[in-house]
Amino acid sequence: MTADRTTARRAKRQDGTHPGHRAAGRRARRASHRRRAGMRRRPLLTLLLSGCLLTGLVAAGIAWDPFTAGAGQWAGAPRTGEPRPGTPGAPGSGPSGKAAPAPGKTRGGSGKGAEPVPDAGDRIDKRPAGALPFDMPEPAALRSAAGRKLVFAHYFTPYPLSLDNVRADKDYYTRNYLDPEGEKGKHERYGGLLRDRPLPVTPKSGNWELANLQQEVRTARTAGLDGFTLDMLSLSGPNWERANLLMEAARSVDPHFKIMLMPDMTSLKTDDPAVVAGAVAALAKSPSAHRLADGRLVVSPFKAEVRDPAWWTRFADVMKSRHGIRTALVPTFLDFDSHHARFAPISHGFSEWGSRSYTGQEGAARDVRRSHDLGKLWMQPVSVQDARPNQGVFDEAGNTATLRATWTRAIDDGADWVQLTTWNDYSEGTQFAPSVNNGHAYLDLTSYYLTRFKTGSWPEIVRDTLYVTARTQFAAADPTGDQSLVMRLRRGSAAARDTVEVLSFLKAPATVRTRTGSAKASHQAPAGLHAKLLPLRTGTHAAAVERGGKTVTAVEMPRPVQGKVEVQDLQYHAVTSGRK
Repeated sequence: MTADRTTARRAKRQDGTHPGHRAAGRRARRASHRRRAGMRRRPLLTLLLSGCLLTGLVAAGIAWDPFTAGAGQWAGAPRTGEPRPGTPGAPGSGPSGKAAPAPGKTRGGSGKGAEPVPDAGDRIDKRPAGALPFDMPEPAALRSAAGRKLVFAHYFTPYPLSLDNVRADKDYYTRNYLDPEGEKGKHERYGGLLRDRPLPVTPKSGNWELANLQQEVRTARTAGLDGFTLDMLSLSGPNWERANLLMEAARSVDPHFKIMLMPDMTSLKTDDPAVVAGAVAALAKSPSAHRLADGRLVVSPFKAEVRDPAWWTRFADVMKSRHGIRTALVPTFLDFDSHHARFAPISHGFSEWGSRSYTGQEGAARDVRRSHDLGKLWMQPVSVQDARPNQGVFDEAGNTATLRATWTRAIDDGADWVQLTTWNDYSEGTQFAPSVNNGHAYLDLTSYYLTRFKTGSWPEIVRDTLYVTARTQFAAADPTGDQSLVMRLRRGSAAARDTVEVLSFLKAPATVRTRTGSAKASHQAPAGLHAKLLPLRTGTHAAAVERGGKTVTAVEMPRPVQGKVEVQDLQYHAVTSGRK
């Protein structure tokens, strides 16, 4: 299990642990490194524009040769390592310090006079032809084939596509979350709050918050997801209002896209089960709330073990007697081993938050078996990575090894449901949603595994596609800026490594040529999926598929790897040749 969730949500958990992983601790170093005179951060917009241009060049140009002098060299690309906040969206905090508007109203900044930014964020819900290495079934076909197999993504309300409806180079993400000195410098100690952000969207008129949430629903649906698990962080304020808007967004976009309600027991400030029941019942009025075939409302509390089974029994009784709603409890534990047996009499199924390192998946088969032996369904956590600057801890994801391992466990071990952990928790670096650092790479890979999970058959590879992942700095890099708290490996994680991974999906065997920094190499890759690891080096990284003497697809990572960095960033960045 990974550590407790982000500070943004929890008014803060102090231990930062999950079962099987004791916290690496908040080992803050003395602030001996100060920012060098004259060192300036280049604006994020430079990165966005250059990244979009580069990706378009790579995806479109079969004849492009990444190994010619100067090919794809973006000398103006900014350095990696942008920052973080405190409690985004909590009452009195965030962009405005005010509660979000009620549905049907708008909040501030309609975008008048703001010049739209040329970005991909406004198109992320429309997958271009040829983006994937296989032909993705339509959502209706996937639902028909899936039967009981459902895939949800954990939605974290503090990080929607936009916080203030301002263009990307001036919005709240850029000014405060992606700047170590943002929010009056309160995140400077750990280099800022975030290292990544959602793909920017153009400012909108009207109810822009609802429009952006509808866009996220469409993006998830297009990727094959059945719905979101909604982290209920609070009972009022911006996060509560955003939760209500998400229910409306799902209803208006697709009646089949469901929202599983997840009261967050680390942040809801009440001991009264009737209060939590009232909030759940309010959201459950929406037809988008996830229910079983027999009509029971599915409730999957995060860290359910905060309350004992008797408390949850009272919750269920209030839901039925006061609100007329029958419930099916599917608790999400941080410690499944210690609590599943005593929760079994009141639960329809089980889940856990899960390990974020590829070497921490050995117990998954046992957990599924235990659940099924008790007659309970199992919701398997699937993750990509985890890096938390403000907690000073990270897990070694091993490029895409954790994503592939957790999906393999869900498929091979017979999980009933899957929860992607998470859709958009950028403060923990766990996002699957399309982002600046990763584009659509992780979500596209998920569509591949999701198709197998739902249909029972691996999809046929019909297009050559490359996915390249790497950090933009070495794991042991010592930041030269004002950051005094640096991330350390969580206990139980795989050892940190410095590698570039070239993940190829090929319709036939081919030669894959690579460049890592100044080193050029090639390897023979078979048809299907194949992973090749290369040493991480300073400079740019690129790969190309060659067959019959012709380059059929190629890709280059937008950001170079640097030997010296101002801010620590231990998230893996990703790029795919399938996207412009």
